[in-house]
Amino acid sequence: MMRKILLAGNWKMNASQAMVTTLLSELIAGHQDDNSIDMAVFPPFPYLGQVQSLLAGTPIAWGAQTLNPAPSGAHTGEVAASMLLDFGCRYVLVGHSERRSIYGESDQDVALRYEAAIKAGLQPVLCVGETLEEREAGVTESVVERQLDAVLNMCGVGSLKQAVIAYEPVWAIGTGKTASPEQAQSVHAFIRHKIISQDAIIGGLIRILYGGSVNGSNAADLFAREDIDGGLVGGASLKAEDFLAIRNAVV
Repeated sequence: MMRKILLAGNWKMNASQAMVTTLLSELIAGHQDDNSIDMAVFPPFPYLGQVQSLLAGTPIAWGAQTLNPAPSGAHTGEVAASMLLDFGCRYVLVGHSERRSIYGESDQDVALRYEAAIKAGLQPVLCVGETLEEREAGVTESVVERQLDAVLNMCGVGSLKQAVIAYEPVWAIGTGKTASPEQAQSVHAFIRHKIISQDAIIGGLIRILYGGSVNGSNAADLFAREDIDGGLVGGASLKAEDFLAIRNAVV
């Protein structure tokens, strides 16, 4: 079953107005009229309006890095799903490892954010993955399963028709370490088979991205694996040359 590659660039807390203009103009030039691969960027909140104005009418989509599950109200510093839709977002990351580890989001918190995204009509990119300690303890699959179950128990497998999953081994994010294609494929296959056990069609169609130091030299080998459907890219998405190198490795 063919699933279209999705290349998603998570800028994290990196941007300026000048950088956004330069980066996106170069990405647009390098990704014109290409239907073979989907591309999306995830800027910090203050730049969503600029991104919307620059990318409207291009093949490149955009999304936000998180959202608050509440529709509105007394949540100082937070952003609701309706606000993201106001700025043309198609996607939103939920449960990124940095949100879990630095900002204390529990599996339940992540599930609530996922639910809010689904209800609003956004496509959540659900991030799951294990720490180095968990991998060394041999509990990678049980950790990933627990993170998935929190969402499946709240929203049901049917919600995954509207979602993307990103497997990000925490020990490979920003470290220069990358899970080997075999390690990554093993976890991706585990995730897919778990979903297939609940719904074969959804399990076959859902895109599962790999996140963890993806670059132009390892992308082709990673994305060639049966159950790896693209990448959630951090550092390499901040320079058009590096991001397009990943794209060009798989087109």
